Amino acid sequence: MANFRTHFGVALGGGALVAYAGWQASLWTFNEGWPLAVLTAFGGILPDIDSDQSHAIRLIFTLLAVLAVIAGALWLQSRLAPGPLVMACGGLYVGVRYLAGAIFKRFTVHRGVWHSLLASLLCGMGTAAMSFHLLAQPAPMAWAQGMALSLGAVIHLLLDELYSVDLVGSRLKRSFGTAFKLFDYREPGNAVLMLLLGVALAPWLPPWTTLWELVGRGVALWPSP
Repeated sequence: MANFRTHFGVALGGGALVAYAGWQASLWTFNEGWPLAVLTAFGGILPDIDSDQSHAIRLIFTLLAVLAVIAGALWLQSRLAPGPLVMACGGLYVGVRYLAGAIFKRFTVHRGVWHSLLASLLCGMGTAAMSFHLLAQPAPMAWAQGMALSLGAVIHLLLDELYSVDLVGSRLKRSFGTAFKLFDYREPGNAVLMLLLGVALAPWLPPWTTLWELVGRGVALWPSP
């Protein structure tokens, strides 16, 4: 199985390549491109959020806690005095970083539903929705950011499968097939829940026509045979 550095490094390299290619093709500016590389790198470690002892889960829940503090401070700064505001932000950090992290560990298993194409797609959709509504990004850029995160997650899944092939011994390891899958076949109920979350998220997504236009522009960059 690929380690943290491999997942992060390969995804960052892939994201940098995509960001550079899109910049050269005038799909986005340089300043819009580098966040895409960062999101791809983040997506490259995202599936390991279900590994209790991994670097990924600690990093991801730390980032989520920081984002929760920022969002909480922006929302509460006009409602609370400085002292209670600091306490509320501290509670948000502890609640997300430790409490939410512990609950997540309790109800997830490694290489479960988060190691799937369905989870990668759902995380990309969530990123696009947040970028569009919370960060007020234009629809094409919001979709690009969502696809960048999904791309990184897919790179992670592919790396795990590649590391499941023992080229020296010419055999497949027992872990083969547990990463790059449509959903967690052992727990179909989790897949149904993710599908329902995707349906609930659909009204908050940027316009779909913008996604098709972005994909079409990207496909047009490939040279004709």
